[in-house]
Amino acid sequence: MTVSTHALICDCDGVLIDSEAIAARMLVHELESRWPGLDVAPVVMPLLGMRTEHVLDATAAQPERTLSATDIEAIREAVSAGAMEAPLVDGIVEALGQVPLRKACASNSNTAYVQAVLARTGLVEFFGDRVFCADSVAQPKPAPDVYLAAARGLNLTPDACLVVEDSVTGVSAASAAGMTVIGFIGGGHANDAQIEALRAAGAVNVCDDMRQLPVFVTQWMERVAIGSH
Repeated sequence: MTVSTHALICDCDGVLIDSEAIAARMLVHELESRWPGLDVAPVVMPLLGMRTEHVLDATAAQPERTLSATDIEAIREAVSAGAMEAPLVDGIVEALGQVPLRKACASNSNTAYVQAVLARTGLVEFFGDRVFCADSVAQPKPAPDVYLAAARGLNLTPDACLVVEDSVTGVSAASAAGMTVIGFIGGGHANDAQIEALRAAGAVNVCDDMRQLPVFVTQWMERVAIGSH
């Protein structure tokens, strides 16, 4: 039976599909091909989770480096195309199947991209049309807009929503929305330093195996039930 009074909200890239490492490699490749001799990885990696356009703006702020509108669009399309073919995060199907909550996806990517990912992977079975993306709100993550939109779309208060995020950007957004956040570091782009970074951003737990998610959800539901009495 699906519990409708609470919800699990998942980010897309890095939580449902293991795409962040692919996206990072594509960004670095595309930028370094345009700017030979510049090591852009140290600039790109800390910005994972933000919209591609923001990452490009920040990288182009380096001295004497510019990107035309044509460059930005070409890079964005290359990154999206690469990420679109990313594999599912290991264990995500089993984990979602064991969580008895309504599920939604809240992403910094565009709606068409996320819907295509869910259709390609079969994850649409879990999320249906409960997809909330940065292109339909005023401000992208780390602003809380997309998560607040998800809560409204689910007809729930933020404290009735549990979020899974893999980036500081996303954790910050969900925390600012007033939601409980689980950090996930099981993707190909993750590293040990991320654990403390996600906790500092507001994650109450951090896991590296998606099969642990149902346990965290159960623990959260128990705490919510206790708090309601």
